[in-house]
Amino acid sequence: MSVMIRFADDTTKQEVWDMWKICFSDPDDYMEIYFRHKYRNENTLLYVDEGKAVASLQMLPYQFTFCGAEIPVIYLSGVCTLPEARKKGFMHQLLLNSFGEAVRRGIPLMLLVPQEEWLLQFYDKYGFAQTFDAGTEPLPSLRELTDAHPGDLHAAYRAFNTMYRQNDMTLQKTFDDFLAMIEEAKLYDYPLKKNLRGMARVIDAERLLSFFADRYEEKIFSVVLQDELLHDNNDQFSLSGGIAGRTILPEEPCFSLDIRELTQLLFGYHTSAKEEPLRSIFPEKMPQMHFMLE
Repeated sequence: MSVMIRFADDTTKQEVWDMWKICFSDPDDYMEIYFRHKYRNENTLLYVDEGKAVASLQMLPYQFTFCGAEIPVIYLSGVCTLPEARKKGFMHQLLLNSFGEAVRRGIPLMLLVPQEEWLLQFYDKYGFAQTFDAGTEPLPSLRELTDAHPGDLHAAYRAFNTMYRQNDMTLQKTFDDFLAMIEEAKLYDYPLKKNLRGMARVIDAERLLSFFADRYEEKIFSVVLQDELLHDNNDQFSLSGGIAGRTILPEEPCFSLDIRELTQLLFGYHTSAKEEPLRSIFPEKMPQMHFMLE
């Protein structure tokens, strides 16, 4: 039988569930919450080998506040390969396919949370860079939030949304996301939550540079960008007067960056530690990743 990459459907949803169970060993009650709120066939890519799904990933849609604008992003979740199918390049093909799907959907940025230390190096090979630090302080208590608005989850969500909607470099949540968060919190008796360590991958560099240029009209510089996997990002970009384009302004600062370096600079990730003029051009931010049904 043929080997193929395709989207899931109702006939393969159970295979995705079983694969998740084998790879992550999560309890069924947690998985029920996740699959009811987050899983969608049309966002789930499968690698099928000899008629069996052996690897999968899910491309969850979110909104992300980037340079003051809300943009669509893909959050990679449930990235897994069955033990007997590992080290055969199946996930490599799935990840590259997910990048192509992001391009087709017009999604300029992908995010993820590596659950183990070694995954930082694994995803680095695919152009991801760390852009979110693990938190040291507790996040607002979902129990206290709902207790403050008894019987009115919409009011509780509005209060939650007010805390984060204006924060730059922050993954935003819908009311449905909030319901999933509350269900998970109840399941584990409202455990203490902190910001999560996370990574980002630029899919459309020109579009993100355009958002940066629009937010910081006074910034004037050029970038020669290298991206090993998404060749459309390999180009020369200039920012001036609030506009980003594929050209070079020879009289202005010009930086040669790979896609990971650009990602961290655009996120303002520890940019105060950079040398000048990078430190002045890219304002330091506090990117936040939180409440991801972790």
